Amino acid sequence: MRTTGHEPELQAACKAVRLAAGLCQRVQQVLKDDEKTNKLDASPVTIADYGAQALVAWSLQQSLPQQKFSMVAEEDATDLRKEDAADMVSSLSKLVNAVLTEQGADALREGQILDLIDTGSSEGGSQDRHWVLDPIDGTRGFVGMRQYAICLGLLDAGKVVAGVLGCPNLPKAAITDADGLAGSALRSGKADVGCLFAASRGNGAFVGSIAGDEMPSTRINVQEQYSKPEEARFMESFESRHSDFNFSGRVAQLLGVTKPPLRLDSQVKYGALARGDAAIFMRFPKKGYREKIWDHCAGAVIVEEAGAIISDAAGTPLDFGKGRFLDLQDGIIAAPASIHPALVKAVQEALAQQE
Repeated sequence: MRTTGHEPELQAACKAVRLAAGLCQRVQQVLKDDEKTNKLDASPVTIADYGAQALVAWSLQQSLPQQKFSMVAEEDATDLRKEDAADMVSSLSKLVNAVLTEQGADALREGQILDLIDTGSSEGGSQDRHWVLDPIDGTRGFVGMRQYAICLGLLDAGKVVAGVLGCPNLPKAAITDADGLAGSALRSGKADVGCLFAASRGNGAFVGSIAGDEMPSTRINVQEQYSKPEEARFMESFESRHSDFNFSGRVAQLLGVTKPPLRLDSQVKYGALARGDAAIFMRFPKKGYREKIWDHCAGAVIVEEAGAIISDAAGTPLDFGKGRFLDLQDGIIAAPASIHPALVKAVQEALAQQE
């Protein structure tokens, strides 16, 4: 990777994501029922979500001690500070400190770990720099032994300038339908599995192994050989609760796409798009749902630096400088420049047919 103005931050982000990925890998296959719960919105959260967030916050501050630290992240320690959470906090502390000990770092007290989790409370916005973290994107996939990603982006004056995706269960070769199903986690840690995607603005997108400590060095690009939309394959969420499958199917039909969808959890889809496993990404959540910036920040800069266009359903660029939420039109789509205009047109036609 070429040296850029954000090289120190990108290196720090890769280190932090790898540290969190190591924790997640050791938890996923042995996760206990008392180490996961549901939040008020019915979305799951696990001990690994909390542990990954604490480790990323710790690692970034250790790597960049001279920089002001601000982080917008999915989790907070509110529930962990309740009396009935003592057992989970104890388990969390042991887990985080086991990872830190392996790094030769001093152990942290329980209160310090909870405070690290709460550093993710920043509101972000269009001023200053803010890290944007989803410690485990695709927690349902994580619990279901499928794909998930640790997603870390960097905002500078409201613009995404760097992003890293850690995908412990993603094969290094082109993904297949089976790689999105339950059981894909069983191959985690094998030599041919585990990818780390990284990009900084104006520098391109790269992929490497999630193992080790080398920066990702294999440049990736979207596959422009898809000159016609009907030749492409599209991706969507694994679970129908996250996106309207019927609507995306209608869009695909209007495009002339004949291949079945590739369904994957999390921002793994952005990594798969960036390296050419598929050419189209579509996400159409239920009306009233507000997208959070951590669900797309890291992946957005990676697909853009790989040569794709990402936008809302009307073709408007995503704005990450409004705070913790993305206020956008109807959904999110991404595709190579050769396909994106036709994709926007098909989405608008499908929306018109619903009226």
